[in-house]
Amino acid sequence: MTHTLPQDYYQRLHEIQAVDFVIIELMLYLDTHPDDIDAIKQYNQYAVYSKRLKAKFESKYGPLVQGSPDRTESYWSWKRSPWPWQV
Repeated sequence: MTHTLPQDYYQRLHEIQAVDFVIIELMLYLDTHPDDIDAIKQYNQYAVYSKRLKAKFESKYGPLVQGSPDRTESYWSWKRSPWPWQV
């Protein structure tokens, strides 16, 4: 079973991955520089940005991860999204 996904899917996913990479790098930096206020602000900005990107992606293409913390009707909707080997 092969899914044909729009280019927008891959562009949004790539942006999410890039922003999450920045977040991880900032976390590693903050491990050794916990008092760097500018880095903390930058981390917080990217964390909010990542959350917004993921919400937009999920509203259009479905959940990025299995399950949902609120257990609403969308809890099982991850099954309708493409599987990793289909992307």
